[in-house]
Amino acid sequence: MIIVSACLAGVDCRYNGLAYPIPEVVEMVKTCKALPICPEILGGLPSPRHPSEQCNGRIICDDGTDVTEQFIRGARIAANIASLLRCKKAILKAKSPSCGCGKIYDGTFSHTIISGDGVFAKMLKEQSIDVCTEEDI
Repeated sequence: MIIVSACLAGVDCRYNGLAYPIPEVVEMVKTCKALPICPEILGGLPSPRHPSEQCNGRIICDDGTDVTEQFIRGARIAANIASLLRCKKAILKAKSPSCGCGKIYDGTFSHTIISGDGVFAKMLKEQSIDVCTEEDI
């Protein structure tokens, strides 16, 4: 089983209330080869919601609200699901403060990219799960 970001599978769960469907990921879910997960929704955040970025070890919305705890809670739940399913791979949404792998936004809301991992991606890597983004498929 492969874990995929739910937005990549066509689920309207992104910060803007929309999906970001990737045909290959949608097909993987349709054929039961992948499980869609949204850590932000699992953490109790709504969709739509204010955009957020990592900044100084916290996750902050563009309106200044600190949503770190919700991101961590959702990432833990999602990582536990991945562990229970004995997942070996994940395809996650690029640049996301949850799912970004190798590159994330810098916390200034200026679309500036820095090196780093999202909270969920980092937890999966700590479980030795191979993590990539839709940009890698």
